Amino acid sequence: MACETNIRVMHNPIERLISEKGYVLLDGALATELERHGADLDDPLWSAKLLLEAPEAIQAVNVDYLQAGADIATTATYQATYEGLAGRGLDEDDASQLLRVAVDIARQACDQHGRGLVVASIGCYGAFLHDGSEYRGDYGLSRHALMDFHRKRLQILIEAAPDLVAFETIPCLVEAEAIVALLDEVPRLPAWISFSCRNGSEVSHGESFADCVSIADASPHVVAVGVNCTPPQHVSSLLRYAAGRTRKPLAVYPNSGEGWDAAGHRWIPAEEECLLVDHVEEWFALGARLLGGCCRTTPETIRAMNARLTARGR
Repeated sequence: MACETNIRVMHNPIERLISEKGYVLLDGALATELERHGADLDDPLWSAKLLLEAPEAIQAVNVDYLQAGADIATTATYQATYEGLAGRGLDEDDASQLLRVAVDIARQACDQHGRGLVVASIGCYGAFLHDGSEYRGDYGLSRHALMDFHRKRLQILIEAAPDLVAFETIPCLVEAEAIVALLDEVPRLPAWISFSCRNGSEVSHGESFADCVSIADASPHVVAVGVNCTPPQHVSSLLRYAAGRTRKPLAVYPNSGEGWDAAGHRWIPAEEECLLVDHVEEWFALGARLLGGCCRTTPETIRAMNARLTARGR
């Protein structure tokens, strides 16, 4: 398996798509889209709950995004951790099998649609805590402790042979350091790292976004770096900071601008509406080549972004 995985990384599918069409259209929210279709995800496992209860619903959302123009299908593994699944009574073998199933679901969606890259999602440590820590990054673990937390899940997901791995909503510099170190340990597969940010220059824990980008840039295994689940009004500034620290493609998939109340488990409306589609051309001009949406975005969001990006090239 390791030999097969090493062969797969000899080509970079992100680089190929950018070469062909100028950008990669990411998908949008998974969990909030499942909720929009009636799923109850008020659960520590969030979207991973449906890996146990309704995997067909996950595949249907993946297909919806692909039909809207997305180039990828993201797995429902953002919050699927061994610790979280153990709380549901799954032992390590069962949890590993569920991670493999998650990759298969995304692959089946791509096969059903006739195209698409499978992206295995790995959420930050704070996502496992289910208390909003991915927007604070204050969990206080060492680099080695964070490597230990992520290692097994990364290994199993790589064995399931997705096209890429995405480390998402990373809120602090030390977790970026842990991820880069961990990628040196495992069979090679292209990865991207995206950060959650609290303003136009800092990640959620307060470190410089530019410094975090530099850490990701140093890894030969990281093929893109950027920002996700961050209010869209911060994105242009963040892209300007990133541009001076990397020549890798920049990834941008903000949330809808609404805030998350972790204590009340509810979304707080944005003070001012900010439509992602109105900014995609500016973000592209600032270096973003992977563009999509995060929480509270929909296939309609991705369809509108696709139309705007396609029109840009005419």
